[in-house]
Amino acid sequence: MDFINDRFMINNEVGVRLYKEVASQLPIVDYHCHLDAKEIYENKEIKDITQLWLSGDHYKWRAMRANGVDERFITGDATSEEKFKAWAETVESAFGNPLYHWTHLELSKYFSCHLLLDSSNWREVMEHCNRLLKTEAFRPRSLITRSNVEVICTTDAPLDSLEYHRLLQKDNSFSTKVLPTFRPDDIFEESSAVFSAFVDKLAALTHVKIASFADFDKAIAQRIEWFHQSGCRISDHGPVNITYCSATPECIASLFTRKCAGEELTGHEHAQLNSAMFVMLSAHYKKYRWAMQIHFGALRNNNSDMYSKLGINTGFDSISDQNGLALNLNQLLNAMNQHAGLPKTIIYNLNASYNDVVATTIANFQSAEDGIKSPIQFGSGWWFNDTRRGMENQLTCLADQGLLMHFVGMLTDSRSLVSYPRHDYFRRILCNLIGEWVQRGEVPDNNNILTRMVKNICHDNACNYFKF
Repeated sequence: MDFINDRFMINNEVGVRLYKEVASQLPIVDYHCHLDAKEIYENKEIKDITQLWLSGDHYKWRAMRANGVDERFITGDATSEEKFKAWAETVESAFGNPLYHWTHLELSKYFSCHLLLDSSNWREVMEHCNRLLKTEAFRPRSLITRSNVEVICTTDAPLDSLEYHRLLQKDNSFSTKVLPTFRPDDIFEESSAVFSAFVDKLAALTHVKIASFADFDKAIAQRIEWFHQSGCRISDHGPVNITYCSATPECIASLFTRKCAGEELTGHEHAQLNSAMFVMLSAHYKKYRWAMQIHFGALRNNNSDMYSKLGINTGFDSISDQNGLALNLNQLLNAMNQHAGLPKTIIYNLNASYNDVVATTIANFQSAEDGIKSPIQFGSGWWFNDTRRGMENQLTCLADQGLLMHFVGMLTDSRSLVSYPRHDYFRRILCNLIGEWVQRGEVPDNNNILTRMVKNICHDNACNYFKF
C-alpha cells in the first residue's frame, strides 16, 4: 500500500468514511495566503522542482539548516540540482515533522509520484518532476485549478495598485477568484521616519492633505474603499503582541502629529496610537462587513547576522510570549465594539499556551447582529502550529470553549502554488479527531450531523462567513 492513501493520518473507520465521502471531495477556500497575483496572472512556466519547492520556503530552509546544510545550498548560489539533493537528504531525517508529510502529499497529488524521497532516489524524483513541469498542466493556473480552489485571498499593502487582481477578475478563462487582502503593516510602523514617508505616499495617492489624524482616517478610508471595489473582503494584521492603551482624542491627535514630524514615540505612546489605529480601522471594516484577521505572537528576524544578509521571511522567526494578554485582548475587542461595533474577527494565536485565553475571550463578543454564527473566530493552527499536534490542540480547545460546528477552517498561509495539500492534511486530522470522539462514545455516530459538521468546517462556513 502506498504511504499516501485514504487511511493516511486516520486511525478509525468513522474518520475514514468522513474523509473519503465528504472532506476529500470539497473545494478549497484559501482565505489567507501569500501567493502573488502577478504570478497567477502571467501564468509562466515554472523553471524546475527546486524553484517550485524551495524558493522562498522558510519552513524547508529551517529544516535544512538543522540538518547541517551549508547556506549556499539553501539561499545561496548552488545549482538547482545541488539544492534539491540537499533537500532530499533533509527529508529522510524529517520523520515526525509535518514537512515529511507535506512533501509526500504534494508528490502524490501533483506528480503521481509515490516514491518516498530520500538521498538514494533524489535524482529520479527530480527528473520525474522536472519533466512534468514543462507541461501546461503545471503552470500556476493549472496547479490551482487541479487543487480545486474556489477562492484565493492574497496579502497586499495598503498602497498597492491591485492591478493584477483587477486583470484576473476580467479574465474569464480562469474561474478561481483571486481577491486582495488589506494588510496595513505600514500603519503600525514604529519608526517615525518610515511612518512619515508612508503618510506622504498615502497623501499623494489619495490626494488628501494629511495634516491630522482625522485626515489620515479619511485617506485610509479611501484606500479601503478601493480595496473593497477590487473584491477585498478581509483585512489582516500581524502584531507581535496584543496591547490596548486608551487615550483621549486630543492625545491621539498630538501623538499622530508628532510621529509624522519624525519624533520618536515612547513604547507607551506607540501603544496608545496603535490602539487608536486599530479601533479606527475596525470601524471601516465593520462598515464594509469585512472580516478582520489578527495574527499575533511571531517574534521575527531574531538572527541579526542572517537578517542583514537575507532580509525578512528567511526562517529566523519564533514564537513570542507576553504578559497581560487576556486583559489587553478583551479591552481591545471591547473598545472596537464600543466605537462602531466589532467587525467579524478571526484571532490566530501563535503561542499555543494561550489557546484557552483566546477561546474564552472570543466567547465574550459573539453576537447574532450580522446574521452569522460565531462571527468572532478562533483561527486555525498557524505557522508553527499547523502540525498535527497544533491543529488538534486548536480544534479541541475551540470545541471545549465554543462551537466547533461553526469554525471557518483551514488556510495555507503559504507562498507555494502546491501547498494546497495542507488543506487535505487538516481535513484528515479533523475527520480522525471526530471519528475518535465517536469511537470513544463521546458523540453519537449520527451521519447527518457529522457530515454537516465536516462540510461546514472544510468549506461551507468560509463561504457563508466571508461572503465573497
